[in-house]
Amino acid sequence: MTNTSFKFEKSNRSLFERLFEPPEVGRMSPAANVVAHILLVLWTIFVIFPIYWVVITSFKDAAAVNQGPFYVPFLDFQPNLDAWRAQFNSDANCDIPSILRQVGLLFYNAFVFVVSPVVTLQPMEPQICKIYLAFTNSIVVSFAATAICVAIGSMAAYALARVQYKPKFGNIMMFVLLTLLVILATSFVGIPWWLSSAVGLAMFFFLVRALGKHFKRTLGNGDILFWIISQRILPPIVVIIPIYIMFQAVGLLDTHLALILVYAVANLPIVVWLMHDFFVNLPIELEESAQLDGASRFAVFWDIVLPLTRPGLAATTLLTLILNWNEYLFAVFLATSKVQTMPIMVAAKNAGEKGVFWWEMCAIIVVMIIPVILMAILLQRFIAKGVLLGAVKG
Repeated sequence: MTNTSFKFEKSNRSLFERLFEPPEVGRMSPAANVVAHILLVLWTIFVIFPIYWVVITSFKDAAAVNQGPFYVPFLDFQPNLDAWRAQFNSDANCDIPSILRQVGLLFYNAFVFVVSPVVTLQPMEPQICKIYLAFTNSIVVSFAATAICVAIGSMAAYALARVQYKPKFGNIMMFVLLTLLVILATSFVGIPWWLSSAVGLAMFFFLVRALGKHFKRTLGNGDILFWIISQRILPPIVVIIPIYIMFQAVGLLDTHLALILVYAVANLPIVVWLMHDFFVNLPIELEESAQLDGASRFAVFWDIVLPLTRPGLAATTLLTLILNWNEYLFAVFLATSKVQTMPIMVAAKNAGEKGVFWWEMCAIIVVMIIPVILMAILLQRFIAKGVLLGAVKG
């Protein structure tokens, strides 16, 4: 027998073939691998550079900014804390002892509120650091709204992915008309809202029982999904005045609850739309096998569906948190003084205070972006982790 040399053997390939042809199935060629890494490095620099620039600018003074641009601390310029001192020294209550006192008071109020809501909470005004107040407001509102939004949106998306709904179009229009009548009765006639709402619901129940069987046209899950996402397409400026009047009527202006509810409702369509795609792509055989073993619908959703869609859930949570954290329009109208968030504070300082330079604003922006970056780091392993979606119980 003679030894036969094949072209695909490494020793029999030319330099050009070794550089530009894959060495084996499933791998890139060395040249393609180098090009891909160069592109990834360039894209990483492009994405991270704005954050890097904001951070180093917060440690510059007027001379370093005006004589620049300078990019490398200690080489191009000498970093300092002038921008940070300008922000925190402008408020007499932003020293370390005052902030520690306010942190302790915050934990005390949280404990008292959970244990016994009847106990009077200790007021934190007026001796409070404005930056600290805006930061804690953003933390409470954004994280609470994100938790509510993701919890409700995930369950709604799973229901739309697995349960076929066929509501009758006539019943929906009848509900809309009765809602309009309730609003008119409350606004112009002066009937209490709870009484008009109760009468409207009773009328809707009896009309559905009497006339519902005559309606033939029905809607599907696709129509419901489109209606849900259309609420996000609607510009917020269109609904902000009615929302303001509604919260003013119930006495919820300038409260955390108002911002949490509005943020959650505004971003709920995004959660439903994104999570619906993850749930649809799951093999239904896994859920059917669990139901055959006696698992309830909620047990299937909690123990099987959510763990399999953990990367999608983490990505959706991070996106929702960023949208809630950066929300500006709703906070401008609904938060007047006590629950102002970080975006409102940044805009107010930039527009209303004289002598606040943009390199000093970078110090506040650094404080503002820290929680989002930390949240992204915590969720990174869930987003990057692969999940076996094709496994079927045998």
